[in-house]
Amino acid sequence: MKFISATPVEEVNINLTPLIDVVFLLLIFFMVSTTFDTTSQLKIKLPEASQDEAIKPKQPLYLVINIEGKFFLNTRELSSQKSEALSLALQRILDGSDRPIVIQSDAESPVQSLVTAMDVVARLGLTQVSIATTRPLE
Repeated sequence: MKFISATPVEEVNINLTPLIDVVFLLLIFFMVSTTFDTTSQLKIKLPEASQDEAIKPKQPLYLVINIEGKFFLNTRELSSQKSEALSLALQRILDGSDRPIVIQSDAESPVQSLVTAMDVVARLGLTQVSIATTRPLE
């Protein structure tokens, strides 16, 4: 005899969608976190350096302008504050070399002295020029 139950029997299904999502997330995580071997597989013989010692950076030439607007080249005071005297002194010291120049101007020095120094440096065609500054105290 066949009995019919009053409550219908539900089929049990396992939803695989969240499981597939987790597997793909793990796959993406491991792909992103993996380090790849970037060494070349080609066997090549690299050339050796022709220089025995490294090239030393050139010593900068310091052009200092004090509070009175006087020019100093590496602690040596120039006899005149005119642009011609500064130009001649720079040409004599540099002698065609392209040494870097650092301009240090006092905060209270006349602005015209700084403008004169920058003008002379530009007329001489010097390209490695920087202006030294200090950070303000907070």
